[in-house]
Amino acid sequence: MEKNKIKLSFISAGASIKDAINKLNDTGRRILFVTDKVDVLNGTITDGDIRRSIINGEQLNNPVSGIMNKGFLSLTADAPDKIKHAKELMQKHLISHIPVLDNSGKITDVVSWTDCLDITTDEPDRTRDTSQNMVVIMAGGKGTRLDPFTKILPKPLIPLHDKPIIEHIMDRFYKNGFSRFILVVNYKKEMIKSYFSDNKLPYDIEFVEETEFCGTAGGLSLVKDKIDSTFIVTNCDTILEGDYSDFFSWHKDRKNFLTIVGSHKEIEVPYGVLKMDNGLLLNIDEKPRIDLFINTGTYIFEPSLLEIITDNEHIDMDKLIEKVKSKDNEKVGVYPHWGGWFDLGQWEEYRRSLKKIAEYSDEL
Repeated sequence: MEKNKIKLSFISAGASIKDAINKLNDTGRRILFVTDKVDVLNGTITDGDIRRSIINGEQLNNPVSGIMNKGFLSLTADAPDKIKHAKELMQKHLISHIPVLDNSGKITDVVSWTDCLDITTDEPDRTRDTSQNMVVIMAGGKGTRLDPFTKILPKPLIPLHDKPIIEHIMDRFYKNGFSRFILVVNYKKEMIKSYFSDNKLPYDIEFVEETEFCGTAGGLSLVKDKIDSTFIVTNCDTILEGDYSDFFSWHKDRKNFLTIVGSHKEIEVPYGVLKMDNGLLLNIDEKPRIDLFINTGTYIFEPSLLEIITDNEHIDMDKLIEKVKSKDNEKVGVYPHWGGWFDLGQWEEYRRSLKKIAEYSDEL
């Protein structure tokens, strides 16, 4: 790897976890190298390390030194057959990068999985086959936040550059190995069905129709007899950038009953916030930034969860999640996600997302 590209993945031990998240987004890689001022390697940080640290309660302003892996694997610069040895290590340990160090411990090179094989994937295959796992898209709502457009078109068919929102969503899943879709439809359902009948796409689509408006989760009762394995549920107005099979593996590895994909958002409060104690001012925090994880509207479900929903029940997703949490021994987890998350369900976000999604157009 070129030296200038390697340095893009360097981060100091005093940098924050939030800094690491931003750097991972900027580089498009899944690993950072924690170095000192002269490029001596002290540790590594992967996106998985960051997710585990968040789940374990680390704050995003904490330094990366507390979560870095000091027991990293490496090769020496004068080692023979570096590519062959690196490939063996990556296959054995299911990692995608091996740093190469000189005698003083400085990084001189990084061997990646793509250096080892004539392939385009960025890492050895460590994901599950998801081609037979269903993706359920909740596409039956009226989309009132997008009035007056949705008085003419159903929300899933609102155009986003060269194709409708829902096709962008399905294309993303398809490129991540998912090829079977169930669309829960209601409002202007014939327009949605007609669109897909007129446009032949490379994946399998089945429609289920609500007879009443059943809330954001009630329509799932219609798929009980169609799904017998872990599946994904998503809204018809959100697009996520990321490794969808990684969401799936995270859910399975943690034996969750339900997993929510939560996206990191930094919110700026547009006012000075008063901190008080017993009526006395301690200090003023001017326009503070708050780190939150937002529900993206994408979930991974176990099929037995569907039994919680009664036929034709009107229930929203937040209430369904509360019902799941009230059950004993049923784990509800969160997959911490960062990177692109586009909420297209309201005009302000739709307009803002048009420009951003154009930057991802080659991938979408």
